[in-house]
Amino acid sequence: MQTLILAGIAFPIMIVLDLLWIGVVGRGFYKAQLGAMLRPDVVWSAALLFYVIFALAIAYFVIAPALATHSMSKLLISAAFFGLAAYAAYDLSNLATLVGWPLPLTIVDLIWGMLVTTATASGAYLIAVKFLNY
Repeated sequence: MQTLILAGIAFPIMIVLDLLWIGVVGRGFYKAQLGAMLRPDVVWSAALLFYVIFALAIAYFVIAPALATHSMSKLLISAAFFGLAAYAAYDLSNLATLVGWPLPLTIVDLIWGMLVTTATASGAYLIAVKFLNY
C-alpha cells in the first residue's frame, strides 16, 4: 500500500516536470534533434502508462528504501542513479540500434532522466515525511 501512496504522490510531480521540460523548455531542442521522427500527436495512453510504471518504480526502488532509513542522502544518490539507468535503457538502446539517433539528444536526455527522477523522488519523499508522517 505504501508503494501505491508514494507513487500517487510522485506521479503528478513527474508529469508536471516532464511536460514543462518536453513541452516548453526543451521543445525546440527535441524538435531539432528528432526532426521527422517526432510524432505530430502524442499517444497519451503510452505516455500515461510510462508515467504510472515509472512512478511505481521510483516509489518502490527509491523513495520507500530512503524513508525506511530516514536518509535524504540515500534518496538523492539512488534517485540519480535510478534515473540514469532508466533513461540509459531507452537512449543508449536507440543510439545503438536506430539510424540517425542523435548523440546530443542522448546526453541531454540522460541528464534530464537523473534530474527529473531526483526531483520527483525528493518531492515525494518530503511530502510523505511532512504530511503522512513517514
